Amino acid sequence: MNGETLATGTALEGAAAAALSGAAKLRYLLVALAVLVADQWTKWLVEVHLPPHSAHPVVPGFLNLTHIRNNGVAFGLFASDGGGNSWLLTALGLAALAAVLAYFWLASARDRVLLVALALVVGGALGNLIDRVASGAVTDFVDVYVGTRHWPAFNVADSAISVGIVLMALDSLRGTRARQT
Repeated sequence: MNGETLATGTALEGAAAAALSGAAKLRYLLVALAVLVADQWTKWLVEVHLPPHSAHPVVPGFLNLTHIRNNGVAFGLFASDGGGNSWLLTALGLAALAAVLAYFWLASARDRVLLVALALVVGGALGNLIDRVASGAVTDFVDVYVGTRHWPAFNVADSAISVGIVLMALDSLRGTRARQT
């Protein structure tokens, strides 16, 4: 076997491994799809069945279902009355989604926790981007509170993004500990 044949064989093996790695990662995108479907379905239910700004107790003193239109980012941050920042937030959301997708494709197919975390973030980001592009605002409906103290209303997409970020942090800490031992 000459050097050229060996190099070609190695390149083909590398390409085949990359293709298998990519195919293995595709199943994690089903997590993103599940988040997207659950997010859009629950928002549709809220938009159809709850009047805007209404509150329906689920667990009195702790949890309401409500119908809020949020023109800011997660948990109402950077919201404005005029909604003029919608295109800026959409562009930032698209850039963040592109970065997360790039990280997803660069991550090892063996890093299951990271891939699930990134898929949760992708699904949530897509869910909120669809709303923002379609109507300039996102439907939030989960209202958690104690007494008169309310956490900003949120939705399935916000929850998935938050859980994904926590999982990424935990995965990062796990990796740091593994490298230190």
